[in-house]
Amino acid sequence: IVTARLTEACPINPWQKGFTRAAGYTENLKLLQLLLKNAKREHKEIAVVFMDIAKAFHSVSHQHIVMALRERQVDECVIRLMQNLYDTTYTCIN
Repeated sequence: IVTARLTEACPINPWQKGFTRAAGYTENLKLLQLLLKNAKREHKEIAVVFMDIAKAFHSVSHQHIVMALRERQVDECVIRLMQNLYDTTYTCIN
């Protein structure tokens, strides 16, 4: 339910493959191969950028996430649930 409500309020770009049920990296790799082949065949330059955003969730403040959800008019119950997930999360190593 939460995922459905968040997806409705904050749609994911169709090019995003991480954290989705999509086929993922294989589609993007095939697209990259096609672009490189075309550039080589047509003797054109091409620029490729790889971004590592593995720590993206650690670098965005929780307050900013809550503000963004409110701006998108996400139901307040869902926002409180998200806040509780952030506020009550901890790690215990035995």
